[in-house]
Amino acid sequence: MATTLTFADWMQHIQQRTETALAAHLPNKTIAPGRLHDAMAYATLGGGKRVRPLLSQAAGQIFGVAEDVLDYPACAVEMIHAYSLVHDDLPCMDDDTLRRGKPTCHVEFDEATALLVGDALQSQAFQTLAEAPVEAQRKVDMLHLLAQASGSRGMAGGQAIDLAATDQAISLAELEFMHLHKTGALIRAAVLMGAHCGGADAAALKDLSHFANRIGLLFQVVDDILDVEASTATLGKTAGKDAAQNKSTYVNLLGLAAAKEKAAELRQEAHAALEPFGPGAQRLRELTDYIVERSF
Repeated sequence: MATTLTFADWMQHIQQRTETALAAHLPNKTIAPGRLHDAMAYATLGGGKRVRPLLSQAAGQIFGVAEDVLDYPACAVEMIHAYSLVHDDLPCMDDDTLRRGKPTCHVEFDEATALLVGDALQSQAFQTLAEAPVEAQRKVDMLHLLAQASGSRGMAGGQAIDLAATDQAISLAELEFMHLHKTGALIRAAVLMGAHCGGADAAALKDLSHFANRIGLLFQVVDDILDVEASTATLGKTAGKDAAQNKSTYVNLLGLAAAKEKAAELRQEAHAALEPFGPGAQRLRELTDYIVERSF
């Protein structure tokens, strides 16, 4: 069915099934400790564009993987992403009060609960992935990939670099290194886990890894542009936060016009990386365009 849908309808279809699958994999708040489980659901459900689950589903589609199988890596990567947002918003990090158009987790609950939400969502992500109905070696490969993408050589490491770079002048190369870890690592994991579900060979994984690195940077360049141009209402989070915290961004390093040129260049490179996959990669092409155009 999904192959006959328009992109907008397919995206809505995947977002809705991801919401349902996430709700099924999260502990019910009627189970103790109820407040923690309630906060986990608050931080994960009912918001977000679900870009990472969309990427997992689109990559798996190239290899003919069923959507119900892809729900497992899609949910796992989204749980890691949700946990990272909860921790990023804490007073000791970015100290934000708005996320996905509603109060951040530590505001709605409290800081200690928000900390535990992140810890528990990370564990739940690996439990969910471990339950995926795929051959054992593929499952091990996915667990290794997600662990590396989440840790000090991936997302957490990128966040550490970001915090260290506050009020520091860094080069464009250093900025890209930071975002290939902070944002790009989890995006790459989302794509490659979808491919692993379908038994992708080394050549395909290499091409998809290059594609994912391009869109990981693209996502961040567009985020930096939106932080300048979009409103808080449009973003669902506080606009202008990067400038207020004196963080290095593509906009303040390159200027707004050159940042938009950079986004166009990365978009073209991402499309080029998908050429070996032919029509099967159409959803990934459409997602690349969506990342650029999502709020322009």
